[in-house]
Formats: sequence, C-alpha cells, structure tokens
Amino acid sequence: MKIEPFDDTYFMKKALLEAEAGYEKGEVPIGAVIVVNQRVIARAHNLTETLNDVTAHAEMQAITAAANFLGGKYLIDCTLYVSVEPCQMCAGALYWSQISRIVYGARDEQRGCIALGTKLHPKTEITGGILAEEASQLLKKFFIEKRNLN
Repeated sequence: MKIEPFDDTYFMKKALLEAEAGYEKGEVPIGAVIVVNQRVIARAHNLTETLNDVTAHAEMQAITAAANFLGGKYLIDCTLYVSVEPCQMCAGALYWSQISRIVYGARDEQRGCIALGTKLHPKTEITGGILAEEASQLLKKFFIEKRNLN
C-alpha cells in the first residue's frame, strides 16, 4: 500500500495553527511553517508586538529557524507555508534565502509582494489561495476586535 504524501492543505493547517497562536498573544495572526522532504523544520508566527520589532514577521522568524535547523542560509528544496501573502520585506528575505516554493493562504491586496510587484528568486514557485477563507476570517476577526477595544 502506497502512503500519499502530505499536501498543501495539510501544511497550511499547520501555518494557521501558528497564526492562531499569534492571535492568542495579541499579534496580527499570521503563521508560517517551512517544510523540507514532507517534514516541518520551522514554525513561527508574528512577534512584532512581543519583541517590539517591526521585522519580527512570521516568515522572518521561520526563515531564521529553518536556516538554523539546516545549518546554512539557503532554503533550497524547502517550501514556506504562510497564512497570508508575504509582504515586500519578507519576500526580499525569501529571495535571498533562495527558497524553492512559497504557498500562501489569503492575498494582501495592499501590502503583499504580488500587489507591490516584489521580485522573488527566479527559481521560486508561488502558489496562493490555500485555505484563504480561513486565513482571511482570522485576520478580520482580529482587526474587528482591535477596533472595538480602541
């Protein structure tokens, strides 16, 4: 009997669990996991409020963790699963990491790397819309609650 590999939806659910962990901490709920050979090697969520650091996005945290795990700065043969399309800063870091694939959930029509025309590494594939509705709903819930508290 052949066992089917995990698919994009499976790993995006892991990224959404990270987004929920960030939500619980009062962070903008974006989560990320990095996978190589069907194995999660890094998981992260936004920590910009916790660390008082505008660069502490989920993707940046995951890139650092994956590089540490692999013992090198390049993420060739790795896939990033992130609940929301990466911003320009994160896309730039992903460019330099030479990550092989990016899979995102919801689009960021205003600040996302696609909307801003940010270049990714020529060998990086990008796929979007995986569990987009779930990712979008979590973000909407977060910002509605934030507005109601202020």
